[in-house]
Amino acid sequence: MTLTYGTEGCLRIGQQAPDFTATSVVDQEFKSIKLSDYRGRYVVLLFYPLDFTFVCPTEVTAFSDRYPEFSQLNTEILGISVDSEFSHLAWIQTDRKSGGVGDINYPLVSDIKKEISAAYNVLDPNAGIALRGLFIVDKDGILQHSTINNLAFGRNVDETLRTLQAIQHVQSHIDEVCPVNWQPGDKTMNPDPVKSKIYFADI
Repeated sequence: MTLTYGTEGCLRIGQQAPDFTATSVVDQEFKSIKLSDYRGRYVVLLFYPLDFTFVCPTEVTAFSDRYPEFSQLNTEILGISVDSEFSHLAWIQTDRKSGGVGDINYPLVSDIKKEISAAYNVLDPNAGIALRGLFIVDKDGILQHSTINNLAFGRNVDETLRTLQAIQHVQSHIDEVCPVNWQPGDKTMNPDPVKSKIYFADI
């Protein structure tokens, strides 16, 4: 696996996402994928601690079940953990009712050397596994969003979709910004001292 870091090796919002090449499981087959191969699409990087655990299958399957909504937004999801591709395959081949994830709609990436997790600053050095990091990379490979949960609690698919939609909205409407709790169809504001008063006047 190879990694290419952003400017000065730092991970910061608004800069290039660290590129990587790694083995993944796609449709129950092993496939080498590269983050930069997804240029032109948005990517949700979904780091999780381990296969065959407890919260992890609920997250992996929830994002898979909602995959068509992400796909409609020109977005791919990549699940990433420090497990091997063989563990990923076994987990996919295990029924959900038995703690597996079954067939899912996006690749599970093997970060067995822990280099990707380290590059994205989600590697727990004590446990040796990834925290629940979620990153949204835009179609130009730029990091636009990140959240990191501790091990014991999962993330929210609806909020990930909302954030993705907000990113895409402001990128396609460069004279607008999205205020708190913005949902598609809600009012935005113009980031101008005078024009923003149009928004605030309606609050």
